[in-house]
Amino acid sequence: MSKRSSKIDRNTAETKIKVFLDLDDDKWEKNKIDTGIGFMDHMLTLMATHGMFRLDVSCKGDTNVDYHHSVEDIGIVMGQAIREALGNMKGIKRYGDILLPMDEALIKCAVDLSGRSFLSFQVDFPTEKVGDFDTELFKEFFIALVRKSEITLHLIKEAGENSHHIAEGLFKAFGRVLSMGAMEDPRLKNKVPSTKGVLV
Repeated sequence: MSKRSSKIDRNTAETKIKVFLDLDDDKWEKNKIDTGIGFMDHMLTLMATHGMFRLDVSCKGDTNVDYHHSVEDIGIVMGQAIREALGNMKGIKRYGDILLPMDEALIKCAVDLSGRSFLSFQVDFPTEKVGDFDTELFKEFFIALVRKSEITLHLIKEAGENSHHIAEGLFKAFGRVLSMGAMEDPRLKNKVPSTKGVLV
């Protein structure tokens, strides 16, 4: 467990969630992800694997109602975990971007670990569901994550005809840009990457 790690527990009447995140532990093959939603497990596994960081997620939610509460609350706790793991953000590169292909889908993703919450989600899906998963929930996940992590995130679909591929591209791309932005830059020598001296 590195200095840039976090453990968050959140219990409500709708969900019970535990998240462990370690930005500097690249043993992603040891990730333990069990959200009670198969497709969400797949997406979070892709995020951590392609971001090359350690992520454990456990969620027990009211999936008998639908997946909305679980997906949104996982985003909330993931956002809290990212914010806590980043700490004072001294020495980080701050920015990351990628143009990521996933077969016919092409996703543009850029992040600023700015201390300011903003999401631009320019993504449409050809279908309302992937299996039994509502595609509208992807935006709900990222809204919650961005709000709690205090980052600026742009997700743009440049191309894509298959909803599964588009979703995979989103989560792979976000994992990559988060890792880029969180990477420590030795040139900064424990300084905040801002002319203001703070990220907020």
